[in-house]
Amino acid sequence: MIKRLIALVVTLIVTSSVLSAKDVAVFEVQWKEGKVRQTRSFVIAFDEDAAPYTVYNFKKLVKEKFYVKTKIHRAISNYLIQGGDPLTKKNDRNVMGTGGPGYTLPAEIHLKHVRGAVAMGALSAKVNPKLESNGSQFYICLKDIPTQDGKDTVFGHVAAGMDALMEISNAVVDTNNNPINSIVVTKTYLIDEKKLGAAATKF
Repeated sequence: MIKRLIALVVTLIVTSSVLSAKDVAVFEVQWKEGKVRQTRSFVIAFDEDAAPYTVYNFKKLVKEKFYVKTKIHRAISNYLIQGGDPLTKKNDRNVMGTGGPGYTLPAEIHLKHVRGAVAMGALSAKVNPKLESNGSQFYICLKDIPTQDGKDTVFGHVAAGMDALMEISNAVVDTNNNPINSIVVTKTYLIDEKKLGAAATKF
């Protein structure tokens, strides 16, 4: 674990000029309603001072297109949505929500789960006493969720597309809150935060 952290610090320093702290991540998603294909997008801005390792890792995954073809596997109406599991690229609903990139991240628990907060998923403290984060799964708070404060790493916030996220949260779901009609990430990329202009809003 120590060697992994040292390597991450070195990489973070070397590549800081490439992955700017002012970058935001754009996610485009699609799903079908009958014969009509719906397309929406949302934008995540980063709180790098509070969670530098987590932010670096997330930007890296976005840049590598890790999230492309993953699905939103959890949607709770007006409460939260969750994605980022590579196992969702397959169609086995029994394993969705259990995958990751093969590593965890150290806890960086400083921010609260307010509306618009973006946090990394993690196993419960009973089996995860260090509160390490899943390396790729993340969820977005659509309302204040104070019960998660002190449990998961919040590393960013919604900068645009909250209306799209609210719409996604109201999708028809199965008993595991997994949308019946697959909501698939079709594109991810980083852009300069200034390019968002008036669309940018911190919740």
